[in-house]
Amino acid sequence: MNSVMALRASTINNKTLDAAIGVTFFIIATALGAYIRIPVPGTPVPITLQTFFVVLSGAVLGSRLGLFSQAGYIFLGAIGLPVFQGYGFGVAHILGPTGGYMIGFMAASFLTGRILEKESHNLFKIAASFAIGNVVLYALGILWLMLIYRISFVNAILIGVLPFFTVELAKIFLAAIVYSKISHRSKAIFS
Repeated sequence: MNSVMALRASTINNKTLDAAIGVTFFIIATALGAYIRIPVPGTPVPITLQTFFVVLSGAVLGSRLGLFSQAGYIFLGAIGLPVFQGYGFGVAHILGPTGGYMIGFMAASFLTGRILEKESHNLFKIAASFAIGNVVLYALGILWLMLIYRISFVNAILIGVLPFFTVELAKIFLAAIVYSKISHRSKAIFS
């Protein structure tokens, strides 16, 4: 009886450790993705590698832990660590032009994870779930741009979505390939 209890406690401790490592990894990966920054003329929003890690965080960790990883990333930036794009930090940065996208990170990670928690998926379904996550992320980014710049929906699309469309498709495709290769292992660890 004691050996069964010890094994159960060890399994719980391992799951907790696995979750902590996974969440920490995606916080760091999202922060590093912010440092890969390409300014885009005509828009206050740069191209970064963050969305690649956002959708992967939900897929790999699941909806709950994926959400925690992105909330943790935003929290670290809010308290002053320079983890945002352009080495930014603080609440003022969150309230700037990319704030809606950052809130979208949490929503996209959660939604992507929720979709993929159901069952195993082929590459097309994985890419589609990543695309859905990105649509939510960009929708929140557009709404935020409309609010802070007081611009129309069309103008928000022009500066907040169109310049990134091709790059986002490439990131979705690459993230889907990566996840399709590791999905069975990640489900065994984080489910």
